[in-house]
Amino acid sequence: MIENQPMIRMNIIEQLQQIPDYRHIRGRRHPLWLVLLLILLGAMTGYRGYRPLEDFTRVHRQSLIELLDLPPTVHFPSYSTFRRVLRTLDFQPLTDLFNVWAAEFVPCAPAERLAIDGKSIRCTLTDYSQSYQNFVSIVSVFSHQRGVVLRMQPLHNKENSELTVVQQLVSAFTGDAVMFTLDALHCQKKQWH
Repeated sequence: MIENQPMIRMNIIEQLQQIPDYRHIRGRRHPLWLVLLLILLGAMTGYRGYRPLEDFTRVHRQSLIELLDLPPTVHFPSYSTFRRVLRTLDFQPLTDLFNVWAAEFVPCAPAERLAIDGKSIRCTLTDYSQSYQNFVSIVSVFSHQRGVVLRMQPLHNKENSELTVVQQLVSAFTGDAVMFTLDALHCQKKQWH
């Protein structure tokens, strides 16, 4: 950081408000940023799944109202709203948001060991009866020492290959003295450029 310059801190609510709301205007009972924030807060505290997220808003209603400065009469999303948003959400804006946050708050340590791997996202499989199925994966860079994800990138297997996404993620760490562990799938004889 340059001396005498204020450090810019990322505000999660302001960042979530920048994500375009893709839903039809008639179906917007709750602001998208609020639904996404509740999903993040719920998941970080162990409420994983549509109904558990609804339980999270019920159990922590008063705290959420105070924390987010919401009106006391606010109606929080139902499990079906969480379900619709999670099933139709474009992962890329959230991934970009996460990567900016991680670069700012979780920088690489020298000689850090990083693992890169892709995992498919449940319920994203389409064309299941075809020989070449389509699904969405998240390829992530994981720190062995700290047990945290440092970067991630979604992958639609019909649009891109995991190897290409891995190469993009590795290039994000150019100049960092880190060591990567990769699956055999990510290795090839040609050198990366």
